[in-house]
Amino acid sequence: MSKAEQRAQMSNGAGFIAALDQSGGSTPKALALYGVEASDYSSDAEMFGEIQKMRARIILADGFTKDKVIGAILFERTLAEEIQGRKVADYLWSVKGIVPFLKIDKGLEEQVDGVQMMKPIPGLAETLANADGVFGTKERSVIHEANADGIAAVVAQQFDVAREVIGAGMVPIIEPEVNIHSGAKAEAEDILRVEILKNLDQLGEGQDVMLKLTIPNAPNLYDALADHPRVIRVVALSGGYSTEQACDLLGQNGKMIASFSRALTEGLSKQQSDGDFNAALGGNIDKIFRASV
Repeated sequence: MSKAEQRAQMSNGAGFIAALDQSGGSTPKALALYGVEASDYSSDAEMFGEIQKMRARIILADGFTKDKVIGAILFERTLAEEIQGRKVADYLWSVKGIVPFLKIDKGLEEQVDGVQMMKPIPGLAETLANADGVFGTKERSVIHEANADGIAAVVAQQFDVAREVIGAGMVPIIEPEVNIHSGAKAEAEDILRVEILKNLDQLGEGQDVMLKLTIPNAPNLYDALADHPRVIRVVALSGGYSTEQACDLLGQNGKMIASFSRALTEGLSKQQSDGDFNAALGGNIDKIFRASV
C-alpha cells in the first residue's frame, strides 16, 4: 500500500467517499430500507452478516470504481470480513483502487449544551495499530443547537482524538455533524466554522486532517476550511436529505465532495435482480459524482 498514492487520491481525486460504516445502532434501519426485516435474523451475528452481504454487493458492483468512488468508510467489524478471499480493506485498495477508512467512534453521549459528544473510545491505540491497510479514520459527534460552549467542546474533543490518530500514522476525518432539522442550523454552522479554524491553526506541520460536515445553509461557508494548509479535503454528509436534495445542495458548494451513506443506498433492495440493483446503485453513484465534481 502506498500512503503517498492514497493521500494524492484523497487530496486531488475526482469523486466521492462512500460511507459504508453502518454500526450496531444504525444497521437495523439500514437493513430495513434494504428489504431485510428484523424477523429475518435472530442474532447480532446474523444481522451483521446481512449488512456485510449488502456492503459486498455494493463494493462488487460494476459502477463502484475509483473513477467515481475515491474512498470508502468501513465499520470496525468489517475489517475482519473478506470479499473474494481478501480482507475488505485490502480488496478495496488492491482490486478497486479505493482508499479505505475506518469508523472508530463508539456512539454518542446524551445531549448536553445542545450537542452530543462522542462516547469514550476504549482500546483506540490497539484498534489503530491493528487496522491493516486502512488509510484513515472517521469519528462523529452531533450538534443540535447554536450553543457556543457545546460546539467548542465537540470540536476540542474531535481534535484530541484526531491527534491520537495522526500519531498512529493515519489521517482522521473529523465529523461534527450539524442536525439538518435544527432550528438554529445556520447559526450553529457559523460557530462551528470559527471553532474548527481555531483548532486547525493549533495543528503543526504534518498534522493533517479531513473534515466531514453537514452541507451548510450558506453555500461555500466552509471554503476557508478547505483552503487551510492542514486540511486534505472537506467532505459532506447527507444527514437525512434524500439523494436528490443532498446532491442539489452539495452542488452549490464548490470545495466539498460527498461522503454519503443513506443517500448512496437509496432505492437499493435485497430482492432486486443484480441488473436492477446495479442500475439503481449506478444511478445514485452518477448523481453523487456529478454533485462532487
